[in-house]
Amino acid sequence: MLDQALIALAASGGTALAGAAGTDAWAGLRQAVARWFGRGDAQREQAELDRLDQTAASAQVTDLAEAERARNRQEAVWQTRIEALLESLDAAQREQAAEQLRSLLAQYVPQSGAVAGPGGLAANTVGIHADRGSIAGGVIHGGAQIGSPSLPDSPQG
Repeated sequence: MLDQALIALAASGGTALAGAAGTDAWAGLRQAVARWFGRGDAQREQAELDRLDQTAASAQVTDLAEAERARNRQEAVWQTRIEALLESLDAAQREQAAEQLRSLLAQYVPQSGAVAGPGGLAANTVGIHADRGSIAGGVIHGGAQIGSPSLPDSPQG
């Protein structure tokens, strides 16, 4: 059984893979993840490249609702695959593999700024409000932060 930190890491990996499919970051991330899964076995690495290509193909859907469903499915698939690999390792190997995965995610996945998948809208700040009895809603995939707004410069305030 994996601890919460490793489950969160696997979830981050799944989200990164599903979100990067079809983007400029895909080629590098695809290769790095296949190497990570392959663990030095060229045949296993090739099998992972084939699976990753299937993930990229699923991102080519033009219907926005179907693209979102495909992305959600791929997130779950890759999270599960990452968890299974980590669970199959002994403690020392697991820690090494986790550190390698953290490193490759940091290298290939943007850590700040807004990123959107196919059909998504990327923004650093979004205001959603309802007016005169209407309904407003939003969905957050990924992280969210709440903090105090910065104070305006004295000429503005």
